[in-house]
Amino acid sequence: MSSEILSSEVKTVGKSGQISLGKSYAGKTLRLQRRVDGSIVLTAVALVPESQLWTLEEPHRSAIAEGLAWAAKTSPAESDLDVLLEQASKRRKPGKARASS
Repeated sequence: MSSEILSSEVKTVGKSGQISLGKSYAGKTLRLQRRVDGSIVLTAVALVPESQLWTLEEPHRSAIAEGLAWAAKTSPAESDLDVLLEQASKRRKPGKARASS
């Protein structure tokens, strides 16, 4: 993260306590930090739903990264469904019934 200043503007806070940041920030979620010296820092953030937090934890994070890397370097190929069904039936354990729709 860089602390270099890209641009600087002077904004006036309106009577309702609001400022306009411009359309490029419309709909974004921002973290507001109030510093001891009186300065305010706004940082754009992305929130992760609780139900998806597991994707950020190991070993899932590495497995997802590996899958994405594989997909990036592997050209798509058409699948032979008959071969896939045959392979799947060989992997099924004896005595396990297949769920029907």
